[in-house]
Amino acid sequence: MRRDHRPYYIKKALLKFSEFYVNHFLRPQLEFLGKGFTFVRPWNVEIFGSPIEIGDYVNVVASADWKVRFAVWSEKGNLGRIRIGDYCLISPGVRIGSAHEIIIGDNCMMASCVYITDSDWHDVYNRITIGKTAPIQIENNVWVGDSAIVCKGVTLGENSIIGAGAVVVSSVPPNCIAAGNPAKVVKQLDTKEHFTTREQWFAEPEKLFKGFDQSDKQILRENSLLHWLRFLRFPSRRD
Repeated sequence: MRRDHRPYYIKKALLKFSEFYVNHFLRPQLEFLGKGFTFVRPWNVEIFGSPIEIGDYVNVVASADWKVRFAVWSEKGNLGRIRIGDYCLISPGVRIGSAHEIIIGDNCMMASCVYITDSDWHDVYNRITIGKTAPIQIENNVWVGDSAIVCKGVTLGENSIIGAGAVVVSSVPPNCIAAGNPAKVVKQLDTKEHFTTREQWFAEPEKLFKGFDQSDKQILRENSLLHWLRFLRFPSRRD
């Protein structure tokens, strides 16, 4: 598909239904869900256990083949927790599993298929216990690359970047790039450079969302219901 063939009002209705789905089916499963959220295909988001907290203006993008999963389960009743801060991005295929505690700060970005776990989930010798656990702290403005794995007991320092496919088994200092298996620091960031965060993008949320809506009206203005139905049944190269 080279462009969006839906009529504007169809896309608008789908967005409204997505918001309804989140509030009706996902919010009751969460300890907290902030304002200004955007969930893409929320029916492909799976939630298990509690407490799970998601902050303000968080974008969660899921798909049928790459579901987003948040899970809390522990052998100890006082352990197991996931907290995601404000202005974060959760991409398709992200899995976050906690048996101890996972804290993700503000303005963090998790690329597709990132896996974050604070537990081994099985002991080396005793395969019926969850094994060793240790908390994970992901500080503000961290970017975790595609298919990276963040393991138990790790702290990712503020502004750090984790390369695609990295396996993080030890803490990463602030303001650096780490990559590889096991992940090692490969570059220091210039702290004199200004960091533009996702929070700044949402500085005027009403204006931002209104802009998106106006853009949709403009881009989809010529799409009719018959055109969309034709595209669904008989797509062509011109589409």
